[in-house]
Amino acid sequence: MRTREALLDAAQRLWAERGVHGASLDDIAGAAGLTKGAVYSNFAGKADLLFALLERHTTRGERLGRRWDGDNDEDRLLGQLLVEFWLYGMRDYSAGWRIADWYHCQRTELAERLERQERSGEAPDGGPAMPAQERAALAMAMELGLALQHLLDPDRVPAGIYDRAMRLVLGGAPTPTR
Repeated sequence: MRTREALLDAAQRLWAERGVHGASLDDIAGAAGLTKGAVYSNFAGKADLLFALLERHTTRGERLGRRWDGDNDEDRLLGQLLVEFWLYGMRDYSAGWRIADWYHCQRTELAERLERQERSGEAPDGGPAMPAQERAALAMAMELGLALQHLLDPDRVPAGIYDRAMRLVLGGAPTPTR
């Protein structure tokens, strides 16, 4: 498990710094102090390593927008990495579909939580202004967009806007990703 985590850490750092296409699997293995064989014994290839990073951030509950502080290098690297995921998916057709499916699953999970909230009577007064699936898509777009804007311009896009925006879209619902 340490080998896998070392590879994930190296991939996150190198891909955020150089881009997915700018850092090879050899580079990642070397940065982790391992061989390329270690990469292939843990991942089928670059795309699988990329998806393992997405899953790691999801299961750790690392929401970029929720954690901003503006001067945190870890948040900045995560923001760069998320942009790289999008670019990689836009350039590589098969990876793009996998990334789109991953985001679809995240939106669906949030929409289901919103629908449960509405059925239980915990929804904001007046009920939802749009269907749960659309609110989930809007919430995820705001999470990424506000976080990236804040990381570039923390004085004019303050971190506190995130919570206020999410309350407008989601009411008292949980934040977008796990």
